Amino acid sequence: MTDRLPQPLRSDALENRERILDAARALFAAEGLNVPMREVARHAGIGPATLYRRFPTKQTLVTEAFAAETRACHAIVDEALADPDPWQGFCFMIEKTCELHARNRGFTEAFLEAFPDPTDAVMDRAHVLRSIAALADRAKDAGRLRADFVLDDLFVMLMANRGIRAASTTAQVAASRRFAAFMIQAFQASPERSPLPPAARLAPAAPTT
Repeated sequence: MTDRLPQPLRSDALENRERILDAARALFAAEGLNVPMREVARHAGIGPATLYRRFPTKQTLVTEAFAAETRACHAIVDEALADPDPWQGFCFMIEKTCELHARNRGFTEAFLEAFPDPTDAVMDRAHVLRSIAALADRAKDAGRLRADFVLDDLFVMLMANRGIRAASTTAQVAASRRFAAFMIQAFQASPERSPLPPAARLAPAAPTT
């Protein structure tokens, strides 16, 4: 018996799929991964049944919605590893990683709180972390990265970076760049007080009741 070839989606089904992904990207970026699937369907202007027909689980939706960010994350780490100066590569990785995550809250949550399924391919986090560990070891051997740096420090950094709130994406990215500069100075074996990027105007804190 021959295997059946996958059937291409009809134009209306393809349009629904793109509407779902556009809605998921917008909601996950703004509100994180706690957005209910029904809210994604409502935002996309389709019924829940159509959403679940295209994406039977939230995990599959997250994987597809963050495909571009996943590729960007891998590209950042690969470019950092290719730098002949391991410290410059490490700094590049910190700067670009913070910026990538500042643009999308949901992607940060997916990275920090990856689904437990070992076959999950949200971003192949294990590969990313192995690459960062190799880069960190090279930077330590060069005497530029402090010897007590551990990968958990990267997670703490991303948790703090996720907490940045600004009135616009531009301001949020600017604030993240300044934060990344602080982190780079903290990670240096012998901190150098380099000038920081300009500060960004952040959104005021919500009033307490």
